[in-house]
Amino acid sequence: MSQKSESSGRRDLLNSPIGNTLKNMTLPMLVGMVMMMSFGLVDTFFIGLLGTEELAAISFTFPVTFTLISLHIGLGIGTSAVIARFLGSDNHEQAKESGTGALMLAFVLAVILALLGVLSITPIFTLLGATDLLLTHIRQYMVVWYAAGVFLAMPMVGNSILRASGDTKTPSYVMAGGGLINVILDPILIFGWGPIPAMGMQGAALATLIAWALGLIYILYLLAYKRRLILPRLLNLTELQRTIGGILKIGLPAAGANMLTPIAGGILTAVVASYGPGAVAAWGVGGRLESIASIVILALSMSLPPFISQNFGANKLSRVSKAYQLCVRFVVVWQLFVFAGFYLLSGVLARLFSTEPEVISLIQTYLMIVPLGYGVQGIVILTNSSFNAMHLPMSALLMSVLRLFVFFVPISYLGSYLFDLKGMFWAGIVANVLTAAVAYIWFSRSIAKRIAG
Repeated sequence: MSQKSESSGRRDLLNSPIGNTLKNMTLPMLVGMVMMMSFGLVDTFFIGLLGTEELAAISFTFPVTFTLISLHIGLGIGTSAVIARFLGSDNHEQAKESGTGALMLAFVLAVILALLGVLSITPIFTLLGATDLLLTHIRQYMVVWYAAGVFLAMPMVGNSILRASGDTKTPSYVMAGGGLINVILDPILIFGWGPIPAMGMQGAALATLIAWALGLIYILYLLAYKRRLILPRLLNLTELQRTIGGILKIGLPAAGANMLTPIAGGILTAVVASYGPGAVAAWGVGGRLESIASIVILALSMSLPPFISQNFGANKLSRVSKAYQLCVRFVVVWQLFVFAGFYLLSGVLARLFSTEPEVISLIQTYLMIVPLGYGVQGIVILTNSSFNAMHLPMSALLMSVLRLFVFFVPISYLGSYLFDLKGMFWAGIVANVLTAAVAYIWFSRSIAKRIAG
């Protein structure tokens, strides 16, 4: 590896040892995600100090903000896959042009979404069930958040360009730095400090806007001048049309797949709600703990695709197959250790989240069953990201549909119908096992066919 590559955090994804390369790419992502999650909890904590109404209002915004972020994530997935393939095939000029086009596309889409979002705040949140009182808080927050979304979209795409080049450290620093700035500004802008007036929920959104804007400035400087991964100019119309097609071809299905998850989650939450508020509380706690328990899988799902795309572009398909197999084996073993930890600590964790005996019992039941399926669920997540990296976005989208609406939701509902809530928990594991088997066989055969052809 050259000195320049080491100093910039970029790695030789085509020749370096597979295991060490993936480990060195994943660890920085893991650190960045842990810090972002921590900062997110602090953000919610400060808003909660304003009162119950404000906390309820911010809860209503999560489905909307998650949907928009899913679109940006999808665009980032498409960007990373396209650029990494160009870099793998040693087509650096086309990679620069694609990176520039992706950033321009992100800006245009974010501005359009912001305008549409501001105009539709009242009908959308009324449809979600927000009262007039909560709508006042929601409107104050979302008007600023939609503006902040413009500054969010471009750094997310910029981070994808960096990951495509093999650099996962810098995106982690940007994520963590943005979260830290947000946490510092939150209490100042929410509650006021010196000459700065208290702005309540609007202050929280403004803190987010400033943090993302600073991140954007740094990312653009880094990409255009320090790393030279994009062109230091805007593309003309012909160049833009040439670049965005390939990005959208992967990005739109990836965004659609991401948005299916909250839909399926809403359906299952409705099923759980039939068992009472205690069951919903336990289900909610379980979901929050699942995001923490699956953090290694999520980090791998961001570091594996650039490796696959570059080696796919260089026609080194045996390295693609070995990397996929290695990650699959690792997540299964790792998540078994995670399950053992949750099983042994289930009682302690349950009492951390509730003092009611019924809720404690339900949380403990959840933690002694559901995490057993996290490893096979990880196989599905990694397979989805690998399909996108191989420029097979419709396969990834179809896999998401199969996972959620052919296996997970129907089988979970059947388990609930036949064996109550505990049956639903076990049925979810069965659904994940079946989906993982389909995903593993499907991707393995796709790779084998390409190697043979």
